[in-house]
Amino acid sequence: MGLPGKIQSVYVNGFRRAFAPVASWLVNGRVTPNRLTVAGLALNFASAPLIASGHFIWALVVFLLASFCDILDGAVARLAQQMTPFGAFLDSTSDRLAEGVTLGALGIYYARHDNFGAVAALFVALTASFLVSYTRARAEALGLDCKVGLMSRVERVFVLCVGMFLAHWWVSVLTVVVYALAVMTSFTVVQRILHVHRQMRAPPPAAG
Repeated sequence: MGLPGKIQSVYVNGFRRAFAPVASWLVNGRVTPNRLTVAGLALNFASAPLIASGHFIWALVVFLLASFCDILDGAVARLAQQMTPFGAFLDSTSDRLAEGVTLGALGIYYARHDNFGAVAALFVALTASFLVSYTRARAEALGLDCKVGLMSRVERVFVLCVGMFLAHWWVSVLTVVVYALAVMTSFTVVQRILHVHRQMRAPPPAAG
């Protein structure tokens, strides 16, 4: 595991530890992981009009609540031993839809302000974010590992949160974040393609 992967592992595990008491309380209250997944998706939809209208601080509050649901659904599933194939499918599908809604709402905001360069960058970022997920899913279907890369969903959510927070004072920072997302997410797709290619070209292990 490279340095970015180690850093990601540290803060993901840190989030899991921090939210463990909340997950335990939800399990005791018989809240299911799938309900949390749906709640997170609904909150992402609720943040979209706020993003599109430029109310970034309020959008960030709702977006963070959605992200907490996204963190908690997995924690609750593990704690309650309710990790099911359908739950994993629903979580992955809702993540893609939520990201599309968020970036689409940002696209509406920039289109309203005639910044079509940022709209194009968001289209690239959205396409690349779907490809980041697709390359991993396709590689794993072939029995290969594909968790490498600079900008997985966790990093993309974090960068967007920082951008929306600072946009309340300097909207130009959010614009820089949008272009950075387009570049770094596309780079991650290339990283994953090359990683899979290397695995496929590697000689098979010698027979014992």
